[in-house]
Amino acid sequence: MNDTMMRRLAKPMLLAAALIWGSSFFIMKGAVDVIPTFFLLAIRFTGGAGLLALVCWKRWREFTPDYLWRGAVMGGFLFTAYSIQTFGIALTTPSNNAFLTAVYCVLVPFLYWAVMGKRPDRYNILAAVLCVAGVGLVSLNGSFSINPGDALTLVGAFFYAGHIVSVEKVSQERDIYLLTIFQFAFAALYAWILGFLFQTPPSAGVFSGEMVGQLLYLTVMCTTAALLFQNVGQVWSDPSSAAILLSLESVFGVLFSVIFYGDPITLQLLAGFALIFVAVVCSETKLGFLKRAEG
Repeated sequence: MNDTMMRRLAKPMLLAAALIWGSSFFIMKGAVDVIPTFFLLAIRFTGGAGLLALVCWKRWREFTPDYLWRGAVMGGFLFTAYSIQTFGIALTTPSNNAFLTAVYCVLVPFLYWAVMGKRPDRYNILAAVLCVAGVGLVSLNGSFSINPGDALTLVGAFFYAGHIVSVEKVSQERDIYLLTIFQFAFAALYAWILGFLFQTPPSAGVFSGEMVGQLLYLTVMCTTAALLFQNVGQVWSDPSSAAILLSLESVFGVLFSVIFYGDPITLQLLAGFALIFVAVVCSETKLGFLKRAEG
């Protein structure tokens, strides 16, 4: 494909990635009810690593031994984030899990400051304030306590932010596709080890036709295809547009949860979701679209 065609496809690819990831919240909710968390992640990451290894087979010529430790670091953050999020979704609603996970977009600049020394600007600070307010509306009940699932999801969001910073730190001058293969492979290794140490493997009877379909969707679409859509789409898009489209993952997550899982929607929940969404947009775009409109 030529450059013009790739630019035209970039935004649809980013939107498709957000749509796919948004749909994974209610699907994962069903899977985690019958498959222990670590084994669910082990299946997903093993399949993702295998598929990416096949799709990107030409990139193996770039391999050097340092890809192993780099992939192990990236895989560690990814596995921890996914594990905590998956435990969290078992204790909260898919819509809460979807939106609270999006907090990582706001956390990234501050964690990046701590690790890389780049200070966040006023838009990052404004986004953090808006995000905290939104999290309060979504997570706090009348007694001002936080649902354990919501709290776990927020911790998972921190590790998602750590994962993004770790990728920036260890992937410089390395093939990101090849690194991603090792990232998934190590995440799968961690999941298999912890699964056999602390959980009971799922019985064969669990894998009904419907469950196998859910696992295939999580593996093929949510782990492999969506990642490739995001990577290619970001190459051919400006960062502001890419961030807005990818942040719609949470919006799609709620829509799918309401339609297919029957999550309740209240005015307080909607207000919290709106504040979190505005925080994500503010953090990622610096409100540049408003400046252009004024100009």
